[in-house]
Amino acid sequence: MQQVEIRHSTMADIEAINAVHAGPKAYAGTLDLPYGNPTKWQKMLSDLPPNSVSLVALREGQLLGHLMLGIDPHPRRRHIAWFGIWVRDDVQGQGIGGQLLAAAIDLADNWQNIHRLEITVYVDNVAGIALYRKFGFEVEGEGKDYAFRDGRYVNAYYMARIRRQPL
Repeated sequence: MQQVEIRHSTMADIEAINAVHAGPKAYAGTLDLPYGNPTKWQKMLSDLPPNSVSLVALREGQLLGHLMLGIDPHPRRRHIAWFGIWVRDDVQGQGIGGQLLAAAIDLADNWQNIHRLEITVYVDNVAGIALYRKFGFEVEGEGKDYAFRDGRYVNAYYMARIRRQPL
C-alpha cells in the first residue's frame, strides 16, 4: 500500500473532486446521480456546516479520494458524526479509502470528541463493508429498498463505530 497525502480540500480541488464523484463505481455507492456536477461540489464545499471537514487524498499531486465528515447539529446528538467516502474508480482497492478513514477517525476521536461515527452503506458494497468492519464498525440495522439505483431498489446497512476507550 502506497501512502497518500491527506489534507483539507480547497476550492482549487473542485474539478478533481467532481471527477472522483463522477466515476460509475463511486456514484453507484452513493445517493448521487450519474454525470457529476462541479457546481454542486463548489457550493457544498464553500458552505460547509460548522465543524464539518472535507479531506482529500493525493499521490504525486493527483487527487485520488475524498471524504466528508460532519457532526450532527442537534444538541443531544453532538457526540455523533457521519461520513461519506469516495475513491476514484481507477485506484479503488489500493488502500486510499483506508487512509482517508483513518485520518477521519483520528479527527473524530482525538480532536472533535466524537463518541459515535455513522455511515450508511449499500449491502452489495462488499469492499466498503469490509473496510468499515476493519475499523470497528458494526451493522446495526438494514434499510429495505433504501434507494433506487440502476433500475432497481437496493437495501442498505446502517453501520456505526462507538469509541469505547475513556477520554
